Amino acid sequence: MEEAIQKFIRYYHKIKKSSGNTEASYKRDLEKLKDYLIEERHITSWDVVTETHLNSYILYLESHQYAASSISRSIASTRAFFKYLEKKNMVSVNPSEAIKPPKIEKKAPQIMNVTDVEKLLSEPDLTTDKGIRDSAMLELMYATGMRVSELINLRLHDVNLSMCYLTCIDRKSERIIPFSQTARKALERYLKEARPHFVKDSQNDFFFTNCSGTAMSRQGFWKVLKGYAQAAGVESDITPHTLRHSFATHMLQNGADLKSVQEMLGHSDISTTQIYLDAGISHMRDVYNKAHPRK
Repeated sequence: MEEAIQKFIRYYHKIKKSSGNTEASYKRDLEKLKDYLIEERHITSWDVVTETHLNSYILYLESHQYAASSISRSIASTRAFFKYLEKKNMVSVNPSEAIKPPKIEKKAPQIMNVTDVEKLLSEPDLTTDKGIRDSAMLELMYATGMRVSELINLRLHDVNLSMCYLTCIDRKSERIIPFSQTARKALERYLKEARPHFVKDSQNDFFFTNCSGTAMSRQGFWKVLKGYAQAAGVESDITPHTLRHSFATHMLQNGADLKSVQEMLGHSDISTTQIYLDAGISHMRDVYNKAHPRK
């Protein structure tokens, strides 16, 4: 059973051009399913797994208080896996076709208000190389709404400082995102004053690096962000995605059209971007209800 999982992961990497995060997620979900089938159902071959077995696994996850989103992701992984097994004639019947994920209640994205964003962005110490770098990263994140994975994989040639835009490239698409003059000044200062102190290898084209001059990790950026959020006294539990959410909501609140924000965020479906418009309306309703004299 383990060998089939490994072949599936290799297939997705080679044929589907999946990301490392997607592959890790698939592997985690399928290992968990495999362990359940072996330990709880004494099943040692994927070919004997039935729809009943998979439904019992879903009930098992629910009884162990797994979130609906986690269960839905596990079902998606299971479906992709059995579709692969069927294609490779490793199972005679695909038992995953009829299983249904639980309904997920969409949560409003966590948004920082403009005051808290200003506090956060003013926190880095610009008398140090690290502070100059951190300021440039935070300014760029808020100026573009890019994902943290896109930030840490940004290359020098992806950024056009003279025209104030950058190119985000992933395995499936490419998009252009403009950024502000404030972000441009932060980036220019970083490239001139701080980056040369971190990067000693002229072949290293990562735009942002850690203090050792190597590629920054997601966890590394997370720690940077958490530290500044605490220092700024921002109470909300900030994640790298919070800046992305805040960028989108603030853009829409200030008159940007939904289609443009969709393109900047790289959403394939405009309904995903609609969440930020709804969040902005919800915020305005709260302000109205608190401030209007006639309740």
